[in-house]
Amino acid sequence: MTLIVREAGEADYPALAAIISTANPNHPTTAETLRHEIQDLLGHPLHPHLYQLIAERDGRALGEAAAYQLPGMFHPDRYHVEVMVCPEAEGQGVGRALAQALEAHLTGRGARELLAGTYENHPRGLTFLARHGFTEAMRFFDNVLDLDTFDPAPWAEAARLPEGWRLRSLSELMVEQGEETAWRAYYAAFAEVREDVPRTGEATPTPYEVFRQRGERPQFLAEGVLLAVTAAGEVAALSELYGDGADPGRLNTGLTGTRRAYRRQGLALALKLAAIALARQRGARWIWTGNATTNVPMLALNERLGFRPRPAWIEMRRGHVAGGG
Repeated sequence: MTLIVREAGEADYPALAAIISTANPNHPTTAETLRHEIQDLLGHPLHPHLYQLIAERDGRALGEAAAYQLPGMFHPDRYHVEVMVCPEAEGQGVGRALAQALEAHLTGRGARELLAGTYENHPRGLTFLARHGFTEAMRFFDNVLDLDTFDPAPWAEAARLPEGWRLRSLSELMVEQGEETAWRAYYAAFAEVREDVPRTGEATPTPYEVFRQRGERPQFLAEGVLLAVTAAGEVAALSELYGDGADPGRLNTGLTGTRRAYRRQGLALALKLAAIALARQRGARWIWTGNATTNVPMLALNERLGFRPRPAWIEMRRGHVAGGG
């Protein structure tokens, strides 16, 4: 039967979410989550490009592909690309047809750098990318903590912030400082810590108005944003927990880190432990976090806490551009 590859629209979000969740069960998604992510992307002041495709046969969705520019690592000639095929449809030309359509689109746009990835235990995906000229750029681990087996007792002392520091959630800080002041304090810490996160390209600063919109995301938990706050109200360290729309028993870690002037005081560890305690109170079974293999300090911290790595995600690159947009 004929395979149809066409541009996807909003009516396809449920089918796209199902394909993504089946093809990458480590990171399932929902139509609602996908809708918010796409709205956030297209509404960004940098006006990033998005081109999304769906492949169907006999009315059944078998694969999806996308080419998009990430605002957080923006260059006008750099694109992130993905091709996902339902496992039962692999080896039937679906991925090849989607890749050819993406290739034609990106050639027309003059793309000079493409970033794509797959898991180290997915040889078909690795071969597919290598055949299309991609080479390895960086590896990332999903690290997972089983909350049913976590024992907080050995960590009682480390869970206490040092003298002079206060543990506050964003919800609590908003009560203390007012909503806008609290968000500004959170943003100042986030922006500095984010600069040191390993990535395959140069970080593009996040404007405050864009950062502020994260509070509208369905997975956002103001009580899950945990902060180490000075007596003067400055946020010195943070650890973020987000909900998971596809799995109510799972929480995902966003950014964890400490501003440069306050490092090596145990702040990040205390906040991670506070996040674990909060997750257990909420009845979660798992906490997932992601770390680049080059982020040795955070990998070591997570390993000490009992996080265990899943197969590495290998990010691969074709072409290269230097600097941001």
